[in-house]
Amino acid sequence: MTATVPAGLRTGMARPQPRGPLGALVWGALDRRPDEVDEEVRAALVTAARTAVASGDLLADDDVQLTLFVLYELHYRGVAGVDDAWEWDADLLRARGVLEAAFEEALRDRVEVPADVAADGRSVADALFALTAPGPGPSVARYVGRRADDDQLHEFLVHRSVYQLKEADPHTWAIPRLAGHAKAALVEIQADEYGGGTPGRMHSELFARTMHGAGLDATFGAYVDRVPAVTLAGVNAMSLFGLHRRLRGAIAGHLAAFEMTSSLPNRLYGDGFRRHGYGTATTEYFDEHVEADAVHEQIAARDLAGGLAEHEPELLPDILFGAAACLYLDDLVGEHVLGAWERGESSLRPAAAAARRAG
Repeated sequence: MTATVPAGLRTGMARPQPRGPLGALVWGALDRRPDEVDEEVRAALVTAARTAVASGDLLADDDVQLTLFVLYELHYRGVAGVDDAWEWDADLLRARGVLEAAFEEALRDRVEVPADVAADGRSVADALFALTAPGPGPSVARYVGRRADDDQLHEFLVHRSVYQLKEADPHTWAIPRLAGHAKAALVEIQADEYGGGTPGRMHSELFARTMHGAGLDATFGAYVDRVPAVTLAGVNAMSLFGLHRRLRGAIAGHLAAFEMTSSLPNRLYGDGFRRHGYGTATTEYFDEHVEADAVHEQIAARDLAGGLAEHEPELLPDILFGAAACLYLDDLVGEHVLGAWERGESSLRPAAAAARRAG
């Protein structure tokens, strides 16, 4: 008997609306097959990318971050109506490379990386546990657990859906690029993320059930139009690190920090939804991560990040950079969300927030 494939997996992500001239140009090219696009348009792709990255704050630039997100999605499940041949089109990759170089430079300029860490497993793990230790200040997890109203819970899920509905995929790019203890540790973590071979236990599927329980659309990409640039930037950083072999240290460090800051927040997230009367079908995703990530954080810090640093000590700066970038981008999203909520406003893009309320 052939298993039924969920509708959201049979086609690529629905294409969001462009947010500027770069996106409009890229979307226009993607409407055609690569062999139908003339040289003038191809040259314009790179020129437009160079213009876009000169515009200011890349992490808050809607046009840059949304365009990057769509271009990266060509390497995942694809984009509805876009020819798969675009995935490796040289001119499109050149334009993406311009965006990536500026994005990486912006992250390296802003992110503070721990110094004087020895390239051995214990030292790396100690540095990561210090880096990811929870602080006393305000956090989205505390707000969701104790104060968020039902509309804010829905907004929280919308922000998270842009990654959680394809959870683990960006980090999986690193598996063939690692060896030894680090590779084995990553495979162990990812096996849990993918449900240990049981589709219904995949963490992305558990999150889809959470969205269904809250009355939201669980199709991947359904809310891309609704999230701001900073939310997209956090997901784009994973793809940037995961898709480039030279950044394998950064994707390992990113996953370590991601897992090490998951268990306690997910307990609070689950509490927030229970506080509003949601049942176990909706909170299962969060409850699963309380237990799973308490184990994963040890594997990620000691065996993945620490093991990689011992095997390839030259990657230590990037391991720490990836971890610090994960935390920095998460803080940016948190500041945006909490700032809006404290002002009594929506944290979603204005038109999108109105559309969600109307729905």
